[in-house]
Amino acid sequence: MSSKPTTSDPELAHRLSRRGMLGVAAGATAAALVGAAAPTASAASATPAAAADSAAAGKGRGRPVLPPGRLGIQLYSLRDKVSSVGFAPVFAELEKYGYDEIEFAGYTQGSAGAITLAQLKRLARDHGLNPIGSHVGYYDNNNPNAYTFAQNLTKVLDDAEALGLKHIGTASGPFRYGTTVDAWKRAAEDFNTYGEAARKRGMKFYQHNHAEEFSFATDKPKVRLYDVLLAETDPDFVYLEMDIYWAFSAQFRFGKRADGTPAPFHPLDYVLKQPHRYPLFHVKDGIRDETTRDGYRMTDVGDGDIDYKKFLSKVTARTQHGKRYHHWQTEHDNPVESYAFARKSSEHLHSLRGRCGD
Repeated sequence: MSSKPTTSDPELAHRLSRRGMLGVAAGATAAALVGAAAPTASAASATPAAAADSAAAGKGRGRPVLPPGRLGIQLYSLRDKVSSVGFAPVFAELEKYGYDEIEFAGYTQGSAGAITLAQLKRLARDHGLNPIGSHVGYYDNNNPNAYTFAQNLTKVLDDAEALGLKHIGTASGPFRYGTTVDAWKRAAEDFNTYGEAARKRGMKFYQHNHAEEFSFATDKPKVRLYDVLLAETDPDFVYLEMDIYWAFSAQFRFGKRADGTPAPFHPLDYVLKQPHRYPLFHVKDGIRDETTRDGYRMTDVGDGDIDYKKFLSKVTARTQHGKRYHHWQTEHDNPVESYAFARKSSEHLHSLRGRCGD
């Protein structure tokens, strides 16, 4: 397994190499500055889930793979419940399931009635949930008043700031200008602008991937578009939220170029090369099925074939001697029963154990 994504474009390769070096330096500096502020084990074990982890470790089952205090959920998975009963009952359930954080997919609650951002922030706090991020659209060229980064950047950041978010991002792909290298360079310029504006307010702008980001440029079919995004965005301004399921799907779909030549990659390699650029992850599982377009059929976390023990262990091992800066959000696009998904996924991730040397 190579730890260096490859590209045949010399200029792009140089930029990726430079981004990687800058990232390592930035990550090391951040760890040195804030390592002393890392929460203690006793403080982290205050939640029921963390207490269970501690007890299990004491019984010789090994250390928890999931870092304490860092399990979240993308509320899109629970959109049916938020729309029908509102945030308060949903947050109460998530608290019972041992969640620590939430990632928003909108700030309204349907038939449950209007809720202000201040009320939403307080409600999350009352249930011990830290609002860690939110997904907002990238652009809407047909509506100048759309609630997107491109059309209403100030409002988007105002709302994120009111909620106390540390991250504000988009799940939209960088396809605004097309699928050429230059088109993605233009999108990267947009992202740099949003990231710089977010940083001025103490937040990190991030982009959440689907599978298509790992496809190839139409004008340079040997260049992976995701590599363009990494090379052209400023690591001080633009961060990534890796959706692990879609990245594994991309590995299946785009492991070959259009001409059939092999172009293998592993999602984990991207993270291990620049771990500081991936503060957030979507933990989403799939059953391997090569008869489908995506190579997987989505399922509840723990019911599929993606090795989350290995993935979490490898990523967290890179930061175990400094401050933890990764957050793990469970998600299912269309769960059979959303509460059951949330509960089962939390139980599975909290049950993962590894040896101290893992």
